[in-house]
Amino acid sequence: MKNFKKQFGAKLTDSDITLYSQSNNWKKGKFLNLEETTMSINFWEIPKLLYKQFTDKEKREPAKPLPVVPFDKAAFLSDDIEFKYIWYGHSVVLMRMGGRTILIDPMLGPNASPIAPFKTKRFSENTLNLIDDFPEIDLMLISHDHYDHLDYDSIEKLKSKTKEYFVALGVKRHLVGWGIDPELITEFDWWNDATYSDIKITFTPSRHFSGRGLTDRAKSLWGGWTFKTQNHNIWFSGDGGYGKHFKEIGEKLGPFDFGFMEDGQYNEKWHQIHMYPEESVQAAIDAKAKKAMPVHWAGFALAQHDWREPAENFKIAAQEKGLDVAFPKLGELCSLKDDNDTSWW
Repeated sequence: MKNFKKQFGAKLTDSDITLYSQSNNWKKGKFLNLEETTMSINFWEIPKLLYKQFTDKEKREPAKPLPVVPFDKAAFLSDDIEFKYIWYGHSVVLMRMGGRTILIDPMLGPNASPIAPFKTKRFSENTLNLIDDFPEIDLMLISHDHYDHLDYDSIEKLKSKTKEYFVALGVKRHLVGWGIDPELITEFDWWNDATYSDIKITFTPSRHFSGRGLTDRAKSLWGGWTFKTQNHNIWFSGDGGYGKHFKEIGEKLGPFDFGFMEDGQYNEKWHQIHMYPEESVQAAIDAKAKKAMPVHWAGFALAQHDWREPAENFKIAAQEKGLDVAFPKLGELCSLKDDNDTSWW
């Protein structure tokens, strides 16, 4: 397979370990969550899970490819005061904020399992071609190094038009290994912040893990991002299970005008690292988000639930708890004032 070895990213070096060990979250040779976190998967269950993952596709994938609204560059770049965003399925978010173009977790490739014997096919077609129409990316952010968030093919297409990178601690080595100038990359530990063009950006904790191979599990960090300007306060939760950190995020950095909430690819066997929809809604409320939308769905079937279930259950839970919600179509240009609860799926 072309570029198969590159898919794994860069190996850990002694200098990397020296750097990571300065973090309070690095203990006994790896990064740890704030709460004890495990996955309830028995070794003998793995073959059965893998078989279901790659063969039992009914209702886990849409009957036909999901359409993507064409990109309108002029509309996206107009009006530098209003916050605007476009969601491309899973956790890919293109934002316009403070006159800057920001791209989060740009996994636009066709396959979320590039090193596996079977593909995890994207629900939409030709999404890598979307990059050709994107404007110059002022800032790219990477929440963690899993394949469904950090995609080699997408990075290859984007690096010629990306000015700067903010990434979770440990992700820099992968980007440098893929040919990106290290001077353009800033790594963040939890609660680290930086001001980028009048936008205060903070890396927030989540309850998850990392790794791209058999030997680098938890050798880089994972988390979410907040974006604060004079006019707006936005939160991208990042992947992870429910925990006490959500209230702390709200107390320290909230309230938020809008939250992009991880919701999808959950299972009882890995419940501590991915939220159920009801928990995702509660997490948004804990963090004091005034409005929220589910992400981490409508891109890939990485769990056994119906592909529409994350949005449907999120909507029900939000209605019960009085949380304002958004459900934009893939590729739809939106602002905070848009009422796009269209249940298009």
